[in-house]
Amino acid sequence: MDAAASTTTLAAAVAILAVAVVASLPVLRRLLSASAAGDKKKKQSPPLPPGPFGAPVVGHTLGFLRALRANTAEDWIRRWTAAYGPVSRLSLFGCPTVFLTGPAGNKFLFTSAAVTPKNHEAFARMVGRRSIREVTGDEHRRVRAVMMHFLRVDAVKRYVAGMDGEVRRHLDAEWRGQAAVAVMPSMESLTFDIMCTSLFGLGRDAAQLRRELSENFHQLVKGNWAIPVNLPFTTFGRCLAASRRARRIVAGVIRERRAKLEGGESSPTDDVITHMLAEGLPDEEVIDNVMFLMVAAHDTSAALLTFLIRHLDADKDAYARVLHEQEEIARSKAAGEALTWEDLGRMRYTWAAAQETLRLVPPAFGIVRKTVDDVEFGGYLIPKGWQVMQATNMTQWDPAIFQDPGRFDPARFESPAAAAIPPYSFVPFGGGARVCPGNEFARVETLVAVHYIVTRFRWKLAAGCDGSFSRSPMPYPSQGLLIEIEPMK
Repeated sequence: MDAAASTTTLAAAVAILAVAVVASLPVLRRLLSASAAGDKKKKQSPPLPPGPFGAPVVGHTLGFLRALRANTAEDWIRRWTAAYGPVSRLSLFGCPTVFLTGPAGNKFLFTSAAVTPKNHEAFARMVGRRSIREVTGDEHRRVRAVMMHFLRVDAVKRYVAGMDGEVRRHLDAEWRGQAAVAVMPSMESLTFDIMCTSLFGLGRDAAQLRRELSENFHQLVKGNWAIPVNLPFTTFGRCLAASRRARRIVAGVIRERRAKLEGGESSPTDDVITHMLAEGLPDEEVIDNVMFLMVAAHDTSAALLTFLIRHLDADKDAYARVLHEQEEIARSKAAGEALTWEDLGRMRYTWAAAQETLRLVPPAFGIVRKTVDDVEFGGYLIPKGWQVMQATNMTQWDPAIFQDPGRFDPARFESPAAAAIPPYSFVPFGGGARVCPGNEFARVETLVAVHYIVTRFRWKLAAGCDGSFSRSPMPYPSQGLLIEIEPMK
């Protein structure tokens, strides 16, 4: 190739290269711009919350569970919050967890679309993964609508007479003629029977079946936050076995109810189980929801009643006001006449005392959710898939919200003081769209039970019973709160 040809070829190559460079400039500019934006975004991304994850896998689980059982979990969390702030991270039950404290944290947990309910693995395996606690979206709304058919106010009004009968029968059988009673086991039995009669159509004619269910659920609830190791000698192993027995019993009830429904012998309005079957819920989903309802109702109302009795024993002024309110109602009734919805409306101070009990000793230690997407809160990033948790008492015992928080003072929940309580500070029933659907049911059974207890018996803590309690995670008093009782004259 001669010099002229070489020069021509080189010039053509340079021209082609120049055209290519010019043509690629917009693309390069976009790439550089995108890279710079990505770097800027990374730089602006909020940090993860402060706090160590602890040992691999175990994290802080064992220390947290020990504190729960010793009833020092709130102190454990206060120390943690003092060290790392109101938004912090740790590891619980093998999962990265963000712990939130304060009303703003409660509101986020109860209302944010970025979080969804999450059960502890032990609870999910025992109760099932298709309950109202687990499902989301349209399925959650469907199941909630089925339950609310039996838990809304107009339905609960119809249960008052039946609850009245259950309470009187229980006190006649378990309290009358006794010198001492362990309150917590007694209230567990009572509230379980009320739930079986009112919601599931398991009346006194199904006493044996109710007793078998109650025994298994009493074992099952001990494993709500157990470490899920399924061996015969572990807490979880024993609780899982109780769950299997209870599920078999519920499955038998479902077969019976379906046969009656298909034979035209029952109506969907008769009870929750029949209604769920009529709505087309598969058997496994019906079982999971029955299991969840029974667990939810087994200890929560029983704990409220037990600790209300404990606090009324310790505060004679509050006891005197509750007694006066209930005796006025009793004097307006004929002998043997059942309480009515209108009677419950007159029990304002009694319910204020119950709410103050819920503030001091909330049955649920805390709420756990799971993030469904990366979300920012309080200036920190909470990654998708992490647990988010709060402890109810962190606001309910906050002296900035409730003055002298350790003092039992029902006046906090009387008008007008109750209206001044900041939103998302008193959350024993949760909040937002997933507020506990059974809160009105719990209120009514509590008031009915308190009426007959205080108008029929006097009580005091038995010798050696100090009223202390531990959590696992439900609060359970020492000796079941053993009290000495005597009939009212």
